[in-house]
Amino acid sequence: MKRLINTALVYLIAGAAAGVFFREFTKLSGFSGQTVLGFMHPHLLALGFLVFLIATLFALASDFTGDRLFKPFFIVYNIGVAVTAGMMLVRRVAQVTGTVLPLPDAALSGIAGIGHIMVGVGLVLLVIMFKRVVDRKAAAARA
Repeated sequence: MKRLINTALVYLIAGAAAGVFFREFTKLSGFSGQTVLGFMHPHLLALGFLVFLIATLFALASDFTGDRLFKPFFIVYNIGVAVTAGMMLVRRVAQVTGTVLPLPDAALSGIAGIGHIMVGVGLVLLVIMFKRVVDRKAAAARA
């Protein structure tokens, strides 16, 4: 359970840092156009902080961290969020600075897509664990 709240805290800090980075980086670069770099901030807060905060609250009711799906969820989901945020960072920093990326656009989209798929798989694993908790609670209430 402690792992969940600590992960939420890490994502809270990363999300806040992403917001500050976006504001200061575009200002220092003299960039005045539209960029999606600012979306890293809410992505990290929603996909990281909020998901792990909700998971922590669920674990307080019935600790699911011993479930056999917990470790795969934790690894797959965190890698997925990191890949997704990393691709946002790479692509949009290049946009702000005008740098040509070393990979074709389709390759970056593919990598970002893999990150999104991993996030989706992680969320499915999390909901399956939540469902198991609910099913156990319902069975205990009937007994």
